Amino acid sequence: MTTVFEAPQDLETAVGRHLGYSDWLEITQDRIDRFADATGDHQWIHVDPERAKDGPFGACIAHGYLTLSLVNLFLPQIVEVRGISMGVNYGADKLRFPAPVPVGSRIRGGGELIQAEAVKGGVQATIRVTVEIEDSERPACVVDTVSRYYPKP
Repeated sequence: MTTVFEAPQDLETAVGRHLGYSDWLEITQDRIDRFADATGDHQWIHVDPERAKDGPFGACIAHGYLTLSLVNLFLPQIVEVRGISMGVNYGADKLRFPAPVPVGSRIRGGGELIQAEAVKGGVQATIRVTVEIEDSERPACVVDTVSRYYPKP
């Protein structure tokens, strides 16, 4: 279920709050292959299932940056800020990939609002997104996303 804030300023009073989770998403070989084509990263651990069977992970794994890019899919499922003219991705802090994501795995994002402050014209929010792998003790990705929300005039 999506956490809804009626206005950007409401974020400032919710620091420390867990915002919920996205839906689960299966990581398919097709998605991995399309990401490899888009980025030019065709390393065998991602795109060669036969060779990857005998590799260090026992199967193809998703690119770390594919996992990171899916945070953009998960965030709107986790949080919605209303009353804005626009929201922009401002950047990211503290990115890490603690565990590989084998093909066929299901992942989801969970979000925690770790900082929110007024900036010129809006509010800047830092949401820590932890990308979980179903039935895994370690997450696939942890990233502090930084977004700016500008209220409607």
